[in-house]
Amino acid sequence: MTAEVFPEPGPFQRAAAAFASCVPVDPADDGFFGPSSVTWRLHADLSSPVSSLRALLLQALHPLAMAGVDQHSHWRDDPAGRFASTAAYVITIAYGDRAAARAAADRVRKIHEWVRGTDPVTGKPYAASDPALLIWVHAALVQSDLAAAALYGVSLTPPEQDQYVAEMTVAAELIGVPARRFAEGGAPASVAELDAYFEAVRPSLATSQSTADTSAYLINVPPDVEPELADVWDVLAAAAVASLPGWARAMYGFGTGPAANTGGVANTGHYLDSMPPERETVRQVLGVLDALYLGEPGVLEARQRLTLRMRAAERERGAQARTQALNSQARAR
Repeated sequence: MTAEVFPEPGPFQRAAAAFASCVPVDPADDGFFGPSSVTWRLHADLSSPVSSLRALLLQALHPLAMAGVDQHSHWRDDPAGRFASTAAYVITIAYGDRAAARAAADRVRKIHEWVRGTDPVTGKPYAASDPALLIWVHAALVQSDLAAAALYGVSLTPPEQDQYVAEMTVAAELIGVPARRFAEGGAPASVAELDAYFEAVRPSLATSQSTADTSAYLINVPPDVEPELADVWDVLAAAAVASLPGWARAMYGFGTGPAANTGGVANTGHYLDSMPPERETVRQVLGVLDALYLGEPGVLEARQRLTLRMRAAERERGAQARTQALNSQARAR
């Protein structure tokens, strides 16, 4: 998928177009997750825009990952298009049927075959198909989904959080991560393993000019965002920064004073040194943004398709539970 698939102006409109076009109308099956999964529930949450910004900020701290983006993509020419294409991929993996998800993953894996080189910052070689880099991108996305939801979205129990991390190992394996246990080189399959992964990878992270460029675009209001949505973007960016782990905020210099004193990149938002936004404030802004999304062509219909499938799955679970209860009562007599 390329940016040209979503030519609408502005990042919000292009993300909406990606959603509308990638939620299937008549899927052959329930895909790799299905309407009963935590994945569907979490990806449908209002906190998703905060999660997306947070994931990009976190991913930008890996020098080899950023070298690949810098040397093999044109995101600076069309950052909104790159964001929409990434969103389309994530939506297809989550909601598409298995054939669509595999096809999307295969396209990305073929692109990754050509993405290799040497990082000018560390002097190390990189390859986008390297499982270590794939796990980094994957883990940053999964952790961001959980962190954004915990602060601004749906309340998940610890078992549900573990279930989400475990479910998402399928997405990692589709893109090329070995189907192994975490200890053997696979993707993290629980919150504890996710925490252990970030603790282990932190020494290899660093900031660079590419990191600064990425954060500047994400945190300052992008030029292609409509002026009336500037305040919305400000709150989303502040929420994304607030949801980052403390060590990542310190690397960026967010809320810690001059970047020169912290080893981070230059501060790019005046509000980052102030108190983080209140949950209710962020929720209100996310509600406004969601209303705008629903007004974009095809979004309401796509949302309704997912909602109907999730409700049908819930009814089926309820019917199964009642049947099991009745069978248990019959056996007890």
